[in-house]
Amino acid sequence: MERVAPEITLIAQPDDPLPLGKAALLGLQHVLAMDVYIVPFIIASVLAFSVGDAGAFIQSAFVAAGIATLIQSQLLMRLPVVQGPSFVPIGAVLAIAFGAGGGVGGLSAVIGALIPGAILVMLLGSPTRIFHRLVNRFVPPIVGGAIIIVVGVALMPVALKESVFAVHATATVGGNIILAFIAAAVLVGCMLTGMALGAKGAWLRLLSVIIALVAGSVAAAFMGQLDMTGVSAATWFSMPRIAFLNLDVTFSLSATLTMLIVYIVVLAETTGTWFAVGAVIDKPLSDEQLDRGATGEGLGCLVSALLCSTPVTGYSSNAGIIAITGIASRAAFAAAGIFLVLFGLIGKLSAVIASIPGPVIGGVFGVLCVVIAMNGFRVVRGTPLTERNMLVIGLPILMALFATLAPPDFVKTLPDIVQYILGSSIAFGAVWAIVLHQILPNAR
Repeated sequence: MERVAPEITLIAQPDDPLPLGKAALLGLQHVLAMDVYIVPFIIASVLAFSVGDAGAFIQSAFVAAGIATLIQSQLLMRLPVVQGPSFVPIGAVLAIAFGAGGGVGGLSAVIGALIPGAILVMLLGSPTRIFHRLVNRFVPPIVGGAIIIVVGVALMPVALKESVFAVHATATVGGNIILAFIAAAVLVGCMLTGMALGAKGAWLRLLSVIIALVAGSVAAAFMGQLDMTGVSAATWFSMPRIAFLNLDVTFSLSATLTMLIVYIVVLAETTGTWFAVGAVIDKPLSDEQLDRGATGEGLGCLVSALLCSTPVTGYSSNAGIIAITGIASRAAFAAAGIFLVLFGLIGKLSAVIASIPGPVIGGVFGVLCVVIAMNGFRVVRGTPLTERNMLVIGLPILMALFATLAPPDFVKTLPDIVQYILGSSIAFGAVWAIVLHQILPNAR
């Protein structure tokens, strides 16, 4: 039988060094493909922060994401992962903040609820070595592959609904679709051309995401959809708030218990990202990596809380970038972490990222979702597709889409715990994959 060539050819493995310039460009590419500012922007808008407070909150998110990325990629898990604010805690953060009076003052109760949970997540990892036992017991390859597929598929509607189909100011759905198509087409074109040219086209493959974002932004400028006014209005340098020093912290048992539940969902979400990265680099995660990853997740969330920001998690889109560029070197992710910190300290830089039109990011993000989902299918292809296994793989995809597409008015009628779980379609689908594998009988 003819030998099948590997689907993804990595140019650089996680521990391979990179020239400084190449690492910087690749790190910048990872950061540009992220939407770090979205979560703090939503929270600041709902809580009616002043412009100055909202800016400080967004900058804290960038700095926290950068430090957490350096912790995970360089010190603890030592995998090519990038950390950023999780969407899961938004509902809980808002509820706790409003319960404490709202506004910036409401963050005091939020931070007080985040700190104990982050410490508990840290303890689940290397200190107790509990986390890898939980993963080995409940997440065998079929479940891990299903979770990776869920990650890719669940994010596709988000890329379309929130970035492409969302209309703001003078934008139209038709115009958004054109911008998303241009960005996606340029990305795919760069990928295919770079691979076809071999070594000569390596630079095109490496910079494909940046080229696609620039091309989409240029097209947006011609269409009158590129707004750079925020860059000129942003400050050059400012420090983020620090809990206990610049913000009082209050502790509440009920708020802490709520956040513990949220942390469990966040941990399920980030575990799906780790599996996605492991599939892309074709290296199964070791028990030690899983435990160190849980400790790194908790430490990153603790740092984020102390910087008056919200919990961080691994970003799945960056696994797609690894597959596209073929670069898994942690040097690029060290650069990404440094860039995130710089963007948090230098307001004008973070404003540049925020000015990239949503449809452009959505077009690139959609392609990355496809790459992630296909890597999930690679993981499960060795599993016999019995009727039982098809349900274990397929039903979590359906449930993840249910969480994504469920009408908000209906979700608000559900208990708080259910709302938090539905807040992450990835975590919701992952839970279903784990439960179905445990309860569905194997054929005899």
